[in-house]
Amino acid sequence: MRGFAAATVLGLCFAAAADAGERPEFLGSPDPAAAKLPFSEAVRSGDLLFLSGQIGTVPGAGNALAKGGIAAEAEQTLSNIRAVLERHGASMRDVVKCTVFLADIGDWPAFNEVYRKHFSAPFPARSALAASGLALGAKIEVECIAQAPRKAGKAR
Repeated sequence: MRGFAAATVLGLCFAAAADAGERPEFLGSPDPAAAKLPFSEAVRSGDLLFLSGQIGTVPGAGNALAKGGIAAEAEQTLSNIRAVLERHGASMRDVVKCTVFLADIGDWPAFNEVYRKHFSAPFPARSALAASGLALGAKIEVECIAQAPRKAGKAR
């Protein structure tokens, strides 16, 4: 049911942007390793910025994950999210929804400790679930939606 509700919300968001006559803007990554992947790092639709899932890869290190376990990967993952948001004119305060995928649901408390360093009240809406087999053997993946209206003068 939760998945149906999320899909319905996303569908309504894209429909609202389409009704406004705007086309989605597909935003690539400046990181050469990430730029080769078959997805955009973010998509702007109307006033919403949809981030692709981020894992704890270290920028400029190919696809190497941060070393040091769940805390290090979570820290790098959320730093990667911050960087994507900032590249596209948004911040962590603009995030309205996060979906967290954990390779081991037992890491949830450790993830929450790191998460609280990056987000403060009022917190974004959030879902968390365990997933079998995250990309590159990651322990954590997080995707976010931010409210990030285009700045005046920006291309549509």
